[in-house]
Amino acid sequence: MVNINTVYTTVLYILNKEQRGYVTPAEFNSLAVQVQNEIFQSYFPDGNQLNRFNQNNQQNDTEFFNMFKDSAYKLYPFERDTTFTYNTVNLGWTYQGTDTINKLGQIISTYNTTNPQFDSITQLASKSDFSQITRSKLTAPTTQYPICYTTQTTTLINPSLVQQLMIVVNPIPNSLTVNCVFQPNDPKWAFTVGTLGQYIYDSANSIQFELDTSEQISLITNILKYCGIIINDPTIIQTAAAEAQEATANEKS
Repeated sequence: MVNINTVYTTVLYILNKEQRGYVTPAEFNSLAVQVQNEIFQSYFPDGNQLNRFNQNNQQNDTEFFNMFKDSAYKLYPFERDTTFTYNTVNLGWTYQGTDTINKLGQIISTYNTTNPQFDSITQLASKSDFSQITRSKLTAPTTQYPICYTTQTTTLINPSLVQQLMIVVNPIPNSLTVNCVFQPNDPKWAFTVGTLGQYIYDSANSIQFELDTSEQISLITNILKYCGIIINDPTIIQTAAAEAQEATANEKS
């Protein structure tokens, strides 16, 4: 994790050193969420690009210098096997947690009323392909080769209705486990107000950046880029953007 107070104080120091203006905690928190999501989403296309280097034998596989492994490592904290719950009203499987699912990985359907028990890798298809496959006697799914599709459903989670991802599986398993990548929680720099009206960092109620510590420089430079937009200073935008671009080019070269 990256300490949010370290990032905020560094951003303020750089801005104040050049007397370029001030960014409030509310503004910083909004920028922090935006930049963390941008960096997180960049892992997927970057990983795809680095994987092509692997396939072409262009990747350095020396310990600590394999960039594809480093990129995958940054996703590990957000990846976990997740149990879905069967919704008897909508006839599908939904995730009951509060975190946001970003991507679905391997889907395992468990059929424990069979002998032997089957823990079957489930093929993910489009809804139209699902309909065609399940209607055909030749391609009909089995407990060893189940098939599924994803959709959205509305579920009552007191006190309101929420949209949820739902997985429809055929044949219906006894349980469903999915390897998911979750979104990082939104960072927040919390504070109390001092006797002089100053903002005092409140570590107990703050939410840290959930990205790897190696992302601290990227967080600072990209937040500074947006700060330049807020205080209308193109110099900050250009400088921060150039530093971020240089760091990215160095990583991918």
